[in-house]
Amino acid sequence: MSTETATPAVKPEAPARNWSGLGWGFIVKLLLMMMVNAVGLSIILSAWGAEAWVILAASAALLVAANWVYFARRTLPLKYIFPGLVFLLIFQVFVMGYTAYVATTNYGAGHNVDKGQAIDAALINAERRVEDSPTYPLTVVRDGDTLGFAVTSASGAVQVGTEDAPLAAVDGATADASGKPTEVPGWEVVSLNELLSDQELAQQVTSLRVPVSDEADDGSLRTREGSTASIYRSSLIWDEEADALVDTDTGVTYTADEYGTFTGDDGSTLPVGYRVGVGLENFVKAVTDPDLAGPLLKVAAWTFAFAFLTVATSFLLGLFFALVFNDDRIRGKKTLRTLFILPYAFPAFLTALLWRGMLNAEFGVINEWFFFGADINWLGDPWLAKFSILFVNLWLSYPYWFLVCTGALQSLPTETTEAAKIDGAGKWRMFRSITFPLLLVSTAPLAIASFAFNFNNFTIIYMLTNGGPRFTDTSVPLGSTDILITAIYQISGVAGGRADYGLASALSIVVFVVVGIVSAIAFRQTKKLEEY
Repeated sequence: MSTETATPAVKPEAPARNWSGLGWGFIVKLLLMMMVNAVGLSIILSAWGAEAWVILAASAALLVAANWVYFARRTLPLKYIFPGLVFLLIFQVFVMGYTAYVATTNYGAGHNVDKGQAIDAALINAERRVEDSPTYPLTVVRDGDTLGFAVTSASGAVQVGTEDAPLAAVDGATADASGKPTEVPGWEVVSLNELLSDQELAQQVTSLRVPVSDEADDGSLRTREGSTASIYRSSLIWDEEADALVDTDTGVTYTADEYGTFTGDDGSTLPVGYRVGVGLENFVKAVTDPDLAGPLLKVAAWTFAFAFLTVATSFLLGLFFALVFNDDRIRGKKTLRTLFILPYAFPAFLTALLWRGMLNAEFGVINEWFFFGADINWLGDPWLAKFSILFVNLWLSYPYWFLVCTGALQSLPTETTEAAKIDGAGKWRMFRSITFPLLLVSTAPLAIASFAFNFNNFTIIYMLTNGGPRFTDTSVPLGSTDILITAIYQISGVAGGRADYGLASALSIVVFVVVGIVSAIAFRQTKKLEEY
């Protein structure tokens, strides 16, 4: 009997990776990732130059994560989720975090730069023309993106200087009989016609300051029109040892306080300050400052009333028309439904502007056609302005609820209503006990979303009344029809006036929290409707 020796199985050798057979998919991915890495590195380098360390660290982390996700083999789900996560971090988390940061600072008018920039701005603002300064015929010169001034000194030598380099003689330069330089070797002469036609260039020239020498006390050349220049000197100097600005004309010393304001020893302050952290003071100011707390309380009360009344009235009117046109006895329902939803088809801002014109007290058609030319100040009286806003927003909103309720009514089960009819229930009883509760199951979440939208309905308020009429008992730029979102806009100073971005950011966080709490409570209550 013969026996055979069993040979162990040999594991086949893994084939070598053939890079030529990777396919177009890998090549396209490689090219896309090259672009992503190029953009990411440019952002990192820009953040490095601006010393924005948080942005630099976040960009580097996201770039490393992107390369790991798209080149690793075990991260298939993340390949689809990662882009959405990045957009969420950039456009949601970062924005909310930055808003929270600004809310804890005094960022606003007079405090919108750091300390170094504030010192430079203060020195520039204190510049005055030296009384015995001669007027130099000026030629603006350019070397690439660098602008400079060319003037002729008292000795007849042509001198050129830039923002970073003081005036220095240039060999081979020529000037005309008036002393205006005409040719400067190594520099391009900018014509006066080009200055007059290029507004951006003219602004750069008028803001340019060229030091006369290495000594700051000698002043710098400035121009108002681009053809002549004079010597200007700042009355302030920066004393690094004392960490203060000193006015050499008056002898007043300005030191910075805890709020980033330069206050003099005589009690005066400089108009330029810098950003500092103030903790929760903006939140405290909103509820304790008598000039601000009262108007904001009125605005908050009107905001809740506006959001609730808008949702309630538009929902009820839309439901009414949906019930009417759900009746099979109505003829031409399609045409009538189309006509009734027309307001929903027009842009809200345009409709608000049209109504603003029609409600005008002097020449509006509302007074002329419907009130026999009576002088009714619809937008100038606080209560009439609020009524006008509610009416115009009802005009804009009811078609939405008309469509929603029509669809909800047509999807209700007929078995329940037929059983109620057999039991002898009347139409009102069936509507109150069956139709309306079933309708709320599908429309309540939409009503909550509509409340959140109208809580921040900036368009209708701004376009119709701009928040007016203004409160007369406060200096804060708020009015009777302002809601919290328009109040934030006014306080931020975007539309003019003194900006207070810190306070505006604090109020934005309050609005976010309020809407979140109201929505959470409302959604929890809507779960009870599912019992029906």
